[in-house]
Amino acid sequence: MKLSKQDVRRELELLPAGYKTKDLDALIAKLIRQKANVSALRDSVLTEQDLHRIYYYVNLKQIKDVRARMTFIHKNLLFSDWWHTDQLIHFVADLPFAEALDYAKAYVQSADPFIRRWGYVLFISRLGRGHAAELLPLMQNDEAYYVRMAEAWLIAELAIDEPEAVHVWMAGNELRYDVNGRAIQKICDSFRISAAWKEAFKALRPALKARS
Repeated sequence: MKLSKQDVRRELELLPAGYKTKDLDALIAKLIRQKANVSALRDSVLTEQDLHRIYYYVNLKQIKDVRARMTFIHKNLLFSDWWHTDQLIHFVADLPFAEALDYAKAYVQSADPFIRRWGYVLFISRLGRGHAAELLPLMQNDEAYYVRMAEAWLIAELAIDEPEAVHVWMAGNELRYDVNGRAIQKICDSFRISAAWKEAFKALRPALKARS
């Protein structure tokens, strides 16, 4: 069933006034059950947040193969803010790492900061675990705040399984302090990193600040 943008808007009008994300997700589930084709929304997803969520979720939840999901995302890098990129992480968590890394190497060089952010948050799942050696070299000094925060988030996630590798790398990297400092804060906030490692990362702060 192919739906027009007007069809979807009529469905949105049936939702409760001031509807919440759970109401929108109920509509998405209904459209998936109907095997709805929402391709008509593509031209509006950058300007209408609810259509953005519907467009991605209704399409991706009907695609069963993880490579096909990644292909869909790659062809639809229509990100209007940081939140939308973060919503997509779990859809591609089972992608072979080498394939994901090839995508990411291109994404982190994009002119669009939200595509660059996606190149990092893509790995904040089981997809990135155990791959600090391959992922840490992707980090770069970026002018966009949300990109730097994505880098810090990924660094902290990698430290959960590979604290020694991340610690050695952080001690010698050339990133600006707000990335390293935010990563250390996220490491310290984590329940999955030992107190000893938290102290080891905090001890890097003076040298990192002096170098930045």
